[in-house]
Amino acid sequence: MKVKLILPSLAEAESPFWRPIKYSLFPPLGLATLAAYLSPDDEIDLQDQHVEELNLNDSPDLVIIQVYITNAYRAYKIADHYRKQGAYVLLGGLHVTSLPHEAAPHADTIFLGPGEETFPQFLKDFKNNNPKKVYSSSIRTLDKIPPIRRDLIKRNKYLVPNSIVVTRGCPHHCNFCYKDAFFEGGKGFYTQVVDDALAEIDRLPGRHLYFLDDHLLGNSKFAGALFDGMKGMNRVFQGAATVDSILRGNLIEKAAEAGLRSLFVGFETFSPANLKQSNKKQNLEKDYQKAVNRLHSLGIMINGSFVFGLDEDDRDVFKRTVEWGVKNAITTSTYHILTPYPGTKLFKDMEQQGRILTRNWDLYDTRNVVYQTTNLTAEELKNGHDWAYKEFYSWSNIFKSSLSHPSHKHKLKHFFYTGGWKKFEPIWNFLIKTNSLNNMLPVLESILSKVKSEGKTEVAETSAEPQAAILLNP
Repeated sequence: MKVKLILPSLAEAESPFWRPIKYSLFPPLGLATLAAYLSPDDEIDLQDQHVEELNLNDSPDLVIIQVYITNAYRAYKIADHYRKQGAYVLLGGLHVTSLPHEAAPHADTIFLGPGEETFPQFLKDFKNNNPKKVYSSSIRTLDKIPPIRRDLIKRNKYLVPNSIVVTRGCPHHCNFCYKDAFFEGGKGFYTQVVDDALAEIDRLPGRHLYFLDDHLLGNSKFAGALFDGMKGMNRVFQGAATVDSILRGNLIEKAAEAGLRSLFVGFETFSPANLKQSNKKQNLEKDYQKAVNRLHSLGIMINGSFVFGLDEDDRDVFKRTVEWGVKNAITTSTYHILTPYPGTKLFKDMEQQGRILTRNWDLYDTRNVVYQTTNLTAEELKNGHDWAYKEFYSWSNIFKSSLSHPSHKHKLKHFFYTGGWKKFEPIWNFLIKTNSLNNMLPVLESILSKVKSEGKTEVAETSAEPQAAILLNP
């Protein structure tokens, strides 16, 4: 059987002239995971439109398409194309689970929720010529899942081919988060068996890893055992966690000892009222600065995530947020305009209040205002978001933030790491266009290696050239 797995590009990512580095970071692990359930005799083609031009002049028997909100229209067109050719088309992913009635007319079968249980069942039904129209996940386990088909991934096209996911979901339930709808009807957070996760890590070449888990520290028992098992593996890795998990116990120290070198942290907002509105209880009454200082003392760089447009935000929120990030030496910042994704409580609440302004999913990219704002006008919110990015990544603020570190080596590391992310975009575009991106991986491993704390002084030992510095936080 000829099987084709497709990740259509996000609307904001596709351009024949310019390829932002953030869309060439990670391969489509979800599709490669599903491919592991296919027969060794199947002829499999995995295509990611973010890094390659899709070949639609083929004739697969089975087509599997992963759908996100801002690639939904493109995904439906591709699905319609292959159905007209006689292929059997499957659609799954976050957007399909949120809006199954929208997706269903474009597919022979749709999948709701994770596919580790339902996809193998579909394959049995398909072989018996009796596939269902809808498969909905209810049993949630990662026990004994087959190894990811990494042989299908075109490693040379990604800066971070060694991405990995060892958990599913998140133990928290923020109102604006897309994942709650995806995991509805079963466990919302569960982990691999530690030995299986370690075996998957052991399969990966090189030193660098990027854990794409929503909350790597979400299960302290699992994470602690994972980090204990990673000691001595000589890995350097990046991941994501909450402020609460950074401040609690000694798990973050275990992570640093195992090789954690940078962390995505959802600060989101400084307003207690906004945190309550978002149901982000894990951040309430937490000392953000204490969490930052703890990470810096361990030599862990920080990618801070912030959301603009919550109901308590005023015209000064952009300036306050940027100033806090610079003052606290946040290595990189990711700014989002509040986006009410369908399937979330935020969307349902705003829909009931008549605040949803458009259902053009291409605009739901956290860069555009798609709802009726309160204290800010839509124009003020959009302009403030854009200003915050420009201001935080100005050379003057990069320099100022870098000087906050006590170690001269860490000052340089911060300066070139941050500058490399936003100031070298033409170079990244050239590397992407010439298929040279993966050649930077050894430099990345060097940049992230040998970061440790000596007393209260941060030390970052690296011989990498400054102009080769890399930032890996999308």
